[in-house]
Amino acid sequence: MRCPWSLTDHLSRRYHDTEWGVPSHDDRHLFEMLMLEGAQAGLSWITILRKRAAYRTAFDRFDPRRVARFDARRQRALLANPGIVRNRLKIAAAVANARAFLEVQREFGSFDAYVWPFVGGRPRVNRPRTLHDVPPRSAESEALSRDLARRGFRFVGPTICYAFMQAVGMVNDHLVTCPSRLSAAAAERGIPRSSRRPRPA
Repeated sequence: MRCPWSLTDHLSRRYHDTEWGVPSHDDRHLFEMLMLEGAQAGLSWITILRKRAAYRTAFDRFDPRRVARFDARRQRALLANPGIVRNRLKIAAAVANARAFLEVQREFGSFDAYVWPFVGGRPRVNRPRTLHDVPPRSAESEALSRDLARRGFRFVGPTICYAFMQAVGMVNDHLVTCPSRLSAAAAERGIPRSSRRPRPA
């Protein structure tokens, strides 16, 4: 049986089956998920999934180099875009986060190399039997949140960071009865270490 949250909408089901919990080492995807999780704050995830295509267009397919150059005029245009969440603080945070993201890449070589050590380089595999067993945060998400905030990132509280970690497979929180639990684990085992670098942006 799939995780119950995925059963209410075809977008949720597809995202759950093909992406959620699958380990990602692609910097652009990591940036996209960090931005989308921040945009979700106070909203439901399905709201963001339904706007995801519009977000990719509005934010230049989540190229952090391009987003980092968004000036005040571009940000005003985003505030008028009905396809995304029109929140001034979240839009400003996306631009600030792109700039901080580039700094992390410069320091560590990639965001992948920076973020995965927070879970020891391998997914944390939990064994939840019901949704009530899935925590909203963890010691690792709290540590990541603190370090991201220190580096100038915004909308990166511990709960947002935990959702990000679930999204990119740093944490596998599929229920023990969920078929995607095994496919997410298999995806990690099937990726040679040497190839786990982000694709060029």
